[in-house]
Amino acid sequence: KGKTMQIKDKVVVVTGGASGIGTSLCERFAAEGARAVVVSDIDQAGIDETVKSIAGQTQAIGFKVDVGKEEEVEALVQVALSKYGHIDLFCSNAGIFTAGGEDVSTKAWQTIWDINVMAHVFAARSVLPSMLERGEGYLLNTSSAAGLLSQVGSAPYSVTKHAAIGFAEWLSITYGNRGIKVSALC
Repeated sequence: KGKTMQIKDKVVVVTGGASGIGTSLCERFAAEGARAVVVSDIDQAGIDETVKSIAGQTQAIGFKVDVGKEEEVEALVQVALSKYGHIDLFCSNAGIFTAGGEDVSTKAWQTIWDINVMAHVFAARSVLPSMLERGEGYLLNTSSAAGLLSQVGSAPYSVTKHAAIGFAEWLSITYGNRGIKVSALC
C-alpha cells in the first residue's frame, strides 16, 4: 500500500463542509467514489446545498455541528458510526478567522482556540477508538499555511493554526504504528 488513501468505497466525514475547502473536499470525495460523505457545519443551508450537490454520486447526509463543543463532535461521530459502521477518513476542516493581535478579547481567543484547535482534539477523542479497534483510519486536519508560516494581521489565527499542526504531528507520531494516518492540509 502507498501512503495515500484511496477514497473509493470509503466513509468520509467532513466538518466545515458547507463552504470553501470543506465543500471542495466533499465534492472531490464524491467524485472519487466515496461510499458515503457526511457533511457537517454550523450553516444548515450550506450543508443542504453541499449534500444536494453530491447526492447523485454518493450517499450524502448532513449533520449540523458546532465543532467547538465536544458533545456535538461526539454526536457527529456516533451518527456516522451508527449509519455506516465505521469512519475511514475524518476531515477536521472547520475553522474561523479572527483579526487582531494580543489585544483581541479573551473570549474571542477562547472561541478561535476551541474551533481551530480543540475541534481537532474532540475529533480525535471521538473517532480514534473505533479506528484503533479496526487497525486503520485517516485523520485530515486543515491547518492552513498560517500554521507553517504566520498570518499577517491575526495573532489568534496564526497561533491556533500552529497548534493544529503540532497536534497533527503528535497524532501521527503516537498512532502511526497502529494503522492511523494523519495529514495536515496547509
